[in-house]
Amino acid sequence: MLSPAAPALPATRLSHVVRLQAEPYRADGEPFAGAEEAWFWAVQAQDAKAAGARIVAGRGLVERPCEPQDVLRVVDRLYRTRKLLRDHLHVLVHYGRRQSAPEPDRFREQRAHSLWQEAFEVIAPALREKGIAR
Repeated sequence: MLSPAAPALPATRLSHVVRLQAEPYRADGEPFAGAEEAWFWAVQAQDAKAAGARIVAGRGLVERPCEPQDVLRVVDRLYRTRKLLRDHLHVLVHYGRRQSAPEPDRFREQRAHSLWQEAFEVIAPALREKGIAR
């Protein structure tokens, strides 16, 4: 309980203005050339982590503006907001592990190619907005 004799706070210490930066998602490092490159990098890092590798920031040949988990979080968020379907995720993971996009000329990969294109039409703007890809 407060005593009635407690001194009041000085008026100069009650509040102050905090200026926001013009670029909320400014990140140091070289952004990826495209969303597909970022996806292949994230999948490769996730597979290495599952195999027991320890991921340490700043140890690669090129400094990147994010962690591999950041790319996976973007895709997860798009899936949870129903902008990506389960079929998109299956194609992304399968061809991400192969480290190559599906080829539209191969009969068995035509459907996968169309799903791949649809997925990256949604993923690319989200990664560009965060400064991860150009």
